[in-house]
Amino acid sequence: MIRSDALDRLPVRSALPDLCAALDDHGTAVLVAPPGTGKTTLVPLALAGLLDAGAPARRVLVAEPRRIAARAAARRMAWLLGEKAGESVGYTVRGERVVGRHTRVEVVTTGVLLQRLQRDQELPGVDVVILDECHERHLDADTSAAFLWDVRQTLRPELRLVAASATTDAEGWARLLGGAPVVEAAGVSHPVEVVWAPPVRPVRPPHGMRVDPALLAHVASVVRRALAERAGDVLCFLPGVGEIARVAGQLGGLGDVEVLQVHGRAPAAVQDAVLAPAERRRVVLATSVAESSLTVPGVRVVVDSGLAREPRVDHARGLSALTTVRASRAAGRQRAGRAGREAPGAVYRCWAEAEDTRLPLFPSPEIKVADLTAFALQVACWGDPDASGLALPDPPPGGAMAAARAALVAVEAVDSAGRATERGVRLARLGLHPRLGRALLDAPGDAAEVVALLSEDVPREYGDDLAAALRAARRGGDAYAGRWRTEVRRLRAVSTADAANGAEEAAAGQRRTGGDERLVGVVAALAFPERVAKADGGSYLMASGTRAELPEASALRGAPWIAVAVADRPVGKGHARVQLAAVVDEDTARSAAASMYAAAQEVHWADGDVVARRVERLGAIELASRPLKDADATLVREALLEGLRQEGFGLLRWSPEAGVLRQRLAFLRLRVGDPWPDVSDDALHARVDEWLEPELGRARRRADLARIDAGAGLNRLLPWASGEAGRLDELAPERIAVPSGSRIRIDYSEPEQPVLAVKLQEMFGLRESPRVAGVPLLVHLLSPAGRPAAVTADLASFWKDGYNGVRAELRGRYPKHPWPEDPATAEPTRHTNARLRR
Repeated sequence: MIRSDALDRLPVRSALPDLCAALDDHGTAVLVAPPGTGKTTLVPLALAGLLDAGAPARRVLVAEPRRIAARAAARRMAWLLGEKAGESVGYTVRGERVVGRHTRVEVVTTGVLLQRLQRDQELPGVDVVILDECHERHLDADTSAAFLWDVRQTLRPELRLVAASATTDAEGWARLLGGAPVVEAAGVSHPVEVVWAPPVRPVRPPHGMRVDPALLAHVASVVRRALAERAGDVLCFLPGVGEIARVAGQLGGLGDVEVLQVHGRAPAAVQDAVLAPAERRRVVLATSVAESSLTVPGVRVVVDSGLAREPRVDHARGLSALTTVRASRAAGRQRAGRAGREAPGAVYRCWAEAEDTRLPLFPSPEIKVADLTAFALQVACWGDPDASGLALPDPPPGGAMAAARAALVAVEAVDSAGRATERGVRLARLGLHPRLGRALLDAPGDAAEVVALLSEDVPREYGDDLAAALRAARRGGDAYAGRWRTEVRRLRAVSTADAANGAEEAAAGQRRTGGDERLVGVVAALAFPERVAKADGGSYLMASGTRAELPEASALRGAPWIAVAVADRPVGKGHARVQLAAVVDEDTARSAAASMYAAAQEVHWADGDVVARRVERLGAIELASRPLKDADATLVREALLEGLRQEGFGLLRWSPEAGVLRQRLAFLRLRVGDPWPDVSDDALHARVDEWLEPELGRARRRADLARIDAGAGLNRLLPWASGEAGRLDELAPERIAVPSGSRIRIDYSEPEQPVLAVKLQEMFGLRESPRVAGVPLLVHLLSPAGRPAAVTADLASFWKDGYNGVRAELRGRYPKHPWPEDPATAEPTRHTNARLRR
């Protein structure tokens, strides 16, 4: 019997005429309805014709982003019809299907919808598809919307599409769905008071999966405060299962208050209990699964930790995982709205009001931050490898798509052009990440148990040893073990056509692979070949080049090789931290990561000389090496150049004349410019082919560099072709004649102004400072003993203003040398007065 009274109270009913008209006229619509209006439950029933005997009967598919929401929505709709799930309304999630012959509304997860679209793009028998909670921007939901629009455009123009959400970019979705009308439903909004409840003392911001325990303790205290200050049930939002368990542990002694934990791993009985009215007062600790789709009856208070989990990929380290972030303002509004669904309520926000404006407006679309390997395989199988022809809300980032394409090529799921292979199509239909699908198909035995273990986060209490975790799952009676067994059955069914043969092959495979320890290692290595790792100096070096560390108490310590299935990067650490891994042997590592194997000559500059080896590597892991006598000449040359870059051109043979030549050329380059060559280190490296060949090409080691004449090489850089080389001695002479007749060497070590160091008496009679290339020399006037007496670049000024002071100081000390009163007109000399008189 239809519960008409409950249906009539749902505010979305008033929007049904406009929604039906939009679908009749355009075939597409965007439905914006606030939380609690009934968009998830009433709209599918109405479009299926289940509420009105005279309405046309249609088959409606409702896509939800989460399994818990899919089950709850189907059960709620069945209850409204006075039925059980599986009659007029059913649901399908991974590993569970509850539908019947007469089912007209089926609720599925977006992942299941993608699988169906890949198997049969036309979705035969389906008249309407509703994509619920579009605002959450899950990757599967965005992909499903793009595929469905493509189907409607090319194959089934009669297929009706509805994008539904409580808070979304309605105009953006309307554009994607071909200018779809936007239908808005007014909600019954109850006021929600905001209480700002920041921690008294600062807490550390989240990093990776880590949340400051001080914040969790504060959240627990705010829950207690809310219970004391307000009536009704309390819904507390936390980022993950671990945080829920920790806060639950701190809420002991609440008397008659029941504490429930709601997340994707919670047992179905707990999920059902949360969604049903209760006689006792409750505290419901939940992840973001409770933000939308689900109405928790009795809730009048929300406590919001302000945190959420989003996927992130660390391409540099080859790691992808969930990470803790500050929840967006849109998520905060959704969470607060839970307190006002049935009556006025309150939200306690565990951060300061001043912080609120600094929060991101919306959650990050998964396509921008997540691992895109599965997405890339989906679009390749769809026939659009780069997704350029798909109506996506945001395009996939080029770098992430390139990394995904490389991963798919490595497992032979796509060809070099990105087109899906037969193997790729099979992988896409397994309902697994392509990595796990590869392991399921390629492991020599029954890999279903291990793959099922890796397809969902393993409980922390199972430990970091994958083989031990498998044994724990087999004997476990917890909710995780139950889901694991269901997934094992599903994987065995999809991976073999004949169940009996499959069982025989599985048993034989177990024998072939040597039991659990070997099998889990093979599966982990096949799924994550770039994470096979070799013990190296107290840590492990993965084939990807990232170092990983095991916990101190890990049973895996001491294993020469492991395959890392799950890892993260701790705060302030450059290395990864292993969370789940399996022991493997070198043969398994080589086989699983065969595409990363390379044997090559490695020639480089190390410890001051050329080191040449033939090296076998598995990615970044060195397997074996031996000295190489006849290394490739090109590689040797590159190593020698690296040595010159590291240690400088002092490795060559520099005669005094060569050093002076480089200084003279540096001066001319600075003062004259072209065609005189730049002889700085960078410039010489850039033109090494012109001045160091052929000598460099014949060199094999450091000692050979020391025999190369740098001066001869520099001479090759002189502007011989233009004839300017002949002016070198004119523009930058090595020596210059002074009035005494001596030829004095010029010091070009400072190219801005060369120096002429000469005894003062030899410069008598010279009125102006000597010049080279138009630049006055900096004259160091020396005493008879060769010590600096004065420095000047303006000799005329010195004779006029500075000489008398020098003369007065030195004449008594050196009486045998001439000290004329007018040096500008005096006779220059290299001799003493006695020599002059003779």
